[in-house]
Amino acid sequence: MPRPAPTFTAPATLPEVTRRLTGQYLPDGELPFPRTRPADLLSSLIRTILGQQNTRAAADRQYRALREAYPRWEAALLDGPDGIEDTLRGAGGGLHRSKAASVHGILTALAGPDEDGPLTLEHLSGLTDEAARATLEALPGVGRHTASLMLLFDLHRPAMPVEGNLDRLARRLEWVPDAWTGARVERWFDAAVPRTTPDRLRLHVAGVRHGREVCLSRHPRCDACVLADLCPSAALLGPG
Repeated sequence: MPRPAPTFTAPATLPEVTRRLTGQYLPDGELPFPRTRPADLLSSLIRTILGQQNTRAAADRQYRALREAYPRWEAALLDGPDGIEDTLRGAGGGLHRSKAASVHGILTALAGPDEDGPLTLEHLSGLTDEAARATLEALPGVGRHTASLMLLFDLHRPAMPVEGNLDRLARRLEWVPDAWTGARVERWFDAAVPRTTPDRLRLHVAGVRHGREVCLSRHPRCDACVLADLCPSAALLGPG
């Protein structure tokens, strides 16, 4: 007999935490859609793949190197994974082989068995949220987190990507148990946060900035935290 799906309850402090983080990091109230993401969806997915376990600067260098070497993605498909790997290695950063395999795998999947299919993902715009996610996650190297980033930032759908900063925030606020896996924390966020693109975009961007600037992994700056009075961990991690 299948287990019932888990139920997740939004904490009472979620609206106030969202309000404070938004006020601190997005004071103008505008939706913080990145202005530097590639215009077409395939290029944006490849740039997102390069950002996996990579610094932003390294991923940007790798992406620029790919575009200089392959003005059209058809050229990368023909060059093969070894050529893509050499291009990535020349730009620095890490995981050249796995990223090259993912990029070439995506291009191969789109081209199809006859290698004449269009190298585009623009059709995602006409799909439902669920169908767009399923299409993305069927591609090599694309997991739930990468698909969620594409859905939120490029397709402007109410996905809720959760990376290390948001995961750490939820644990320190005791919204979720420490024993939970990252995947379960992401499912919790998806159930708890209001299902609108503006709400999720603002919480994601503000929460990530908070994690990078204040709620650091090793030495959190609790004395500078706008959430200190709401955070059970502040008394344990803060100064003194």
